Formats: sequence, C-alpha cells, structure tokens
Amino acid sequence: MAVVEFSWNLSDRNRFALPGVGTNGAKLSDEVLINNARWFIIFRWGVIGVLLLFQVFALIASDELTKIGITHQQGWPLAVTLVLFIANVIYIQALDFQRQTKYNSPAINIWAQIIVDLLCLSVVVHFIGSIATPAPFFYVLHIALACIFFSTLESLVVTVVVCVMYATVLLDEHPLLFMAPQALAIDPGISVLSPLKINIFLWMFTLDVLFITVWYVVSRLAIVVRIHEHNLVDAYEEIRRAQVEKDRYAVLMTHQLKAPLDAIRSKISLIKGEYCGEVSPEIREVISKIDYRASGMASLILDVLKLERLKAAARDNNAREQISIGIVIRKCIDKLKPIASSRHIDVKVSLQDFAVEGIPNQLEILLENVISNAIAYSYDNSTVEIVAAVEGAGSYGTVTVIDHGIGIGEKDLPHIFDEYFYTPRAALHNRTSSGIGLSIVKTVAENNKLQIRISSEQNVGTTFSVIFPTITSVSIPKTEARSEASSSHLANSQSRPLDSQKDGNELASTH
Repeated sequence: MAVVEFSWNLSDRNRFALPGVGTNGAKLSDEVLINNARWFIIFRWGVIGVLLLFQVFALIASDELTKIGITHQQGWPLAVTLVLFIANVIYIQALDFQRQTKYNSPAINIWAQIIVDLLCLSVVVHFIGSIATPAPFFYVLHIALACIFFSTLESLVVTVVVCVMYATVLLDEHPLLFMAPQALAIDPGISVLSPLKINIFLWMFTLDVLFITVWYVVSRLAIVVRIHEHNLVDAYEEIRRAQVEKDRYAVLMTHQLKAPLDAIRSKISLIKGEYCGEVSPEIREVISKIDYRASGMASLILDVLKLERLKAAARDNNAREQISIGIVIRKCIDKLKPIASSRHIDVKVSLQDFAVEGIPNQLEILLENVISNAIAYSYDNSTVEIVAAVEGAGSYGTVTVIDHGIGIGEKDLPHIFDEYFYTPRAALHNRTSSGIGLSIVKTVAENNKLQIRISSEQNVGTTFSVIFPTITSVSIPKTEARSEASSSHLANSQSRPLDSQKDGNELASTH
C-alpha cells in the first residue's frame, strides 16, 4: 500500500523571501537568523554531550591523556560544559520566551553564542594544547558560521577576534614569548629566536593565514549563494505573478463561458419540456446527451470559480473563526446521502467532536469533496467510513475517510493535487470529473494550515486523513454514542437533495 503525506503552511509561501539578502553580502533576515540560532543551539547540545564523555574518559584514563599532551583535564571539561549548558538555556529563553527588542534580537543572540563559544573553545585549546593538538582548527567552524550568518564585514570582525584569542592562548602558555628584548639587555649573547619561539610563531602565523583564507573563501561563497537566493526570490515572484494572471484569465474565461452555457441549458430545458413543440425520441436522445455534457461543463465552471474564491480567501487572515468538526461532517453527510443511497453505499460515522480555528465554509468544502470522492470511487454496495478523533493526548485532531473502491496507483499518488490531473482508470469510473477537485482541497488545506495523509492500494481502497495540527476544544456529548451506533444508516435516510455532486477529481486524480 502506497502512503503519501502532504503538509501546507502559509509561512512556507514566503520561504524564499529573505529580506536583506542581496548582492552586497548583507546579513540574513531575522527569520532566517532565528532558524540558524536554533540549529546552533542543537549543535551545542551535541558538543556538551561530547565534553561530558570526555570528562568521564578523563576520570578513567587520565594517564593516557597525559601521554598525548592533554594535561590538567580534571576540572575544566566540567566547567566548560556547565558554561555552555547555562548559555544554551539563556539562548533558548531569549528566543522563545522573551519579546524581541533592540537588545534581544536574533543577531545579538548569535553574536553572544559565537563570543561565548570562542571563549570556551579558547579554554579547551589551552588545556588540550595550542600547538600539540589539532584543537585550534575548531576555530575555523566559527569563522565559517560567521560568514554564513553575518555580512562580510561582521564575519571579518569574528575572524580578527579568533586570531586575537588564539594569540592570547599562546601568550598565556608561553608568557616569555615576547620578552626577548629584555633578555638581550641582560645578556647580549642570548639568541633572540629559540627553536621553541620559531615553532610557536610559525604555528600562529600559519593558523592566522588559514583563518583569513577560510574567511575570504567562505565569505565569497556566501555572497555567491546570496546572489542566487536573490535571483530565486525574483524568479519566485515572477512565478507568483504569472500564477495570479493565469487565475485571472481562467476566471475571465469561465465568466465568458457561463452566460452562453446558461442560455444553451435553458433552451435545452424548453425543448425537453416540449415547450417548443413535440420532440421525437431521436432528437430527445441527442438533446439529453447535449444537456449531460453541458451539465459537466457547468460543474467545471463552478469549480474554477470556487477555486479562485478560495485562493482569494487566503489573503484575508481576519476571516477565521471557531468551527465544530462534528457540525461540518453532519452537513456534508446530509448533502451526500442521496448519492450514496442511489448506489447502495453505506456511510458509517464514528464521531468525536472537536473545534478548530479556520475560515468559514472552507472546511465544509474540503470534507465534502473528500467524502464525495470516496463515494464516487467506491464500488456499488460497498461501505464508506468516516472517523473523527482527537489524538496525541488532545494536541491534534484527525478526520479520516475510508473507501473500498478502485484505489490509487503508487505512481499517481504524488500528483493527486495537480490541477486537471486524473488517471484513465478514474476517468472510466467517473466521467463527470473535471480534474480540479483535489486542487480545491489543496487550496483549503493551505488556507487553514492543515496536513493530509493518503494511503491507497488499487482495487482495495483509499484512506484519506485530514490532520488538524491545532484544536481549540474537545466535546463528547453523551448523545453522541447513540448517534454513532445508528450512523451506519445515515446513508439510507431521507434528506434534502444534493445541489450538485462535487467534482470527483480528488479520487479521480488519486485513483
């Protein structure tokens, strides 16, 4: 059985919009800096774990560490670990629980992380060995991160700070490194440059050259990447504008088709009603076929207009309100009962009601499309199951619609939300499909920040789950158990007729 998950979030639409990213090497936007700061915090937890392991190893095998030049390891790993742990807690507190101000910005947060990390790294380099071990090369990591997080000038400042800190470590380990002039005043016969001094100066010069080279290379690469990001933003904006123009053209086209199509259908109704005179059986058959095709085109026009209205509704964030999932499901079932009854399809409902925040009427459109597809692509005399449940200890809710129909091919499953997509098998099973039903579902999911999981197997059936990541309340009335017990007969009870059968595209495309 093939399984595919889809997730939409309105913030994803702006994932390419990185204000401040340009060809001049400007620093990243606050949103991107916050994501980078969180990544840095996660990486630091890993470093803390390594330091704890090192402390344990130092207690067990202190002599082995001393043999390879790592001395005085008894207390400093624990101290550095404690500092990093406290710093990480402060960073998280500043990012997640404190209001952003000019003194608590993402840039300041990352600057604090880099400075504290460099200080801790300098302590580690001092105790592990500034020239006897490769520990100083870890400075390169912070230079590279600074080039990614900051502008070229700011990353250069970090590089200079790294060079100064490494020189400070060397001076702390060898305080007489620059005392040669005083020594010459006492004894002119003393050599100014001893082999040890030459070795230390060589290490410092080599690493400083390495640090500056890394800064130059990575900062240039960062600028190139940001140029490409800037171009990507422009391309994304052009695509968005083209999509808007395409939607406008589609709406204009459908409006222009709607009027003559309505006129054609009205004339067909007059002919079929014999208001224009008696009609022969042959002509009546032809008129019926024309009416059938015109009805399908009218449904397509309505779906296109509906899709455009849903896209326009996404721009209005003030239209959200509390919606009861139980009420929405009952409305959908009431509308779709006649279709299910005509094909002897039993609709079984298991309902645990919960409320979500969403755009009015859109959730009804989504669930109605999903349920109507389940009915349209089920075999006659089969069952459609609808289950609404609260999961994750009340943290999220799901509405699952299960049919036992033609199923969806594994290769078709990733494309089910493409506009005007449907498979030959689906077209044979449901000839009234317009191919945009699931596009409507996708748009509603985007507008309401929902997730969708679909599992399907050909000739077995499809399970379509709509996941509501955030629910606001849970209600389980005592009478609900009785309604659930009798829900299997809902499909066969009487109700008002369905105005128009929803476009079967969801399962048309999915199946």
